Amino acid sequence: MKTIALQFRDFFVSLKLTVVLLVLSLVLIFAATLDQVNLGIWAVQEKYFRALFVLWRVGEIPVPVFPGGYLIGGLLLINLVAAHVYRFKLTWRKSGIFLTHIGLILLLLGQLFTGLWQEEYQMRLAEGETKNYSESYRNNELAIIETTDPKFDHVVAIPESLLAHKAEIQHPSLPFRVVTRAYYPNAALQIRSNAAGEPPAPATAGVGRKLIVTPLPVTYKQDELNFPAAFIELIGPEGSLGTWAVSTQLATSQTVEYAGRSWRLGLRAQRAYKPFSLTLEKVQHDLYPGTDIPKNFSSKVRITTPDGRDDREVLIYMNNPLRYAGLTFYQYQMDSEHDTSVLQVVRNPSWLVPYISCSLMAFGLLVQFGIHLTGFIGKRRRAIA
Repeated sequence: MKTIALQFRDFFVSLKLTVVLLVLSLVLIFAATLDQVNLGIWAVQEKYFRALFVLWRVGEIPVPVFPGGYLIGGLLLINLVAAHVYRFKLTWRKSGIFLTHIGLILLLLGQLFTGLWQEEYQMRLAEGETKNYSESYRNNELAIIETTDPKFDHVVAIPESLLAHKAEIQHPSLPFRVVTRAYYPNAALQIRSNAAGEPPAPATAGVGRKLIVTPLPVTYKQDELNFPAAFIELIGPEGSLGTWAVSTQLATSQTVEYAGRSWRLGLRAQRAYKPFSLTLEKVQHDLYPGTDIPKNFSSKVRITTPDGRDDREVLIYMNNPLRYAGLTFYQYQMDSEHDTSVLQVVRNPSWLVPYISCSLMAFGLLVQFGIHLTGFIGKRRRAIA
């Protein structure tokens, strides 16, 4: 009778497991493709591929209904490695297969690392504008900026996820607590008309006293954005300092005064600050002669560092990104009428892994083909002799 260890080994090295996992992956991709119409590409990635299980909600309870991308990919990786350890014998005649499988293992690991580590932001620049930060596409943050010192701004950034969970936050550098009284992942703002029947204003300070905040369904469409909003109460040692309405639709931040100090309060796109600055010097939008068809978008930027070690111009255009300090800057969008350029900023420490793995697989297949071709030619010559 087999021991439990042997049963586990036979399960993970089984070819049947490989076939089942490949079939499950095909079903997962098919379901995700259909659901992309409803959720959009980002939400589909999170729901189907960057998860151990695909979850459906029964009321308020999430129920796992199908294995997710991380689970299927992880089991495929274990299955491939286990099969090599227990069944594969490294010989010269199988060296090409060995290299091909090593490349496949690296490809699976590279996708895992990309899902865990990759970050995508955008940097919108007008001609002559300088920035040392990029902004997230989907994540937001509550920024509380102390402006007491005219020479220096001290920024406290609270992630949107904490606002959504209505966590009570006490930051060491703030003399008050931040309490979320209400949070809406998508909402519309409307100016109050003071007509009869309007709901009372939850906000007691700032511009929120003049606004009606109406919750909206969350949108997953690629060409639509969610505009989150929240009601934030600040509570000092003596009691409440007031409740403010914050939203990504409010263009300007609101001022908070307390204990002789000043802060600016606002909900904005999450920022990632850099140890260098980019200045947009020129944007160019080329068209094919005699048509309105875009031929090329390009942005001439200047990179500068505070220590002065780097100060140079770089031209970013389609299929020619800038790679600098572990980041890749792609030409993403352009508004030539307003001399504005949008760069996609990607941080992916494992970006080389897919290139290495595909090269290994291609080389392994060539080696294996060459070995079989050499053997076939040798047999033909011996047969003729």
